[in-house]
Amino acid sequence: MREEVEKALGEIRPALQAHGGDVELVDVSEDGVVKVKLTGACGGCPMAQITLKQGVERGLKDRVPEVARVDSV
Repeated sequence: MREEVEKALGEIRPALQAHGGDVELVDVSEDGVVKVKLTGACGGCPMAQITLKQGVERGLKDRVPEVARVDSV
């Protein structure tokens, strides 16, 4: 599943980069929890939690149905 998540993040990443941010994959657990780190402008943005849930998590779940949730570390 890690490869699928990495591929999906590659599709999501350009939208974050367009706003000066990025996302790094930290871990993918067997129970579908994906841990990521928002970097760049996204790292300190007050809207980061919304970006994480409505952008990254939604995008990953659409592309990789096994993803249960996405947490920021």
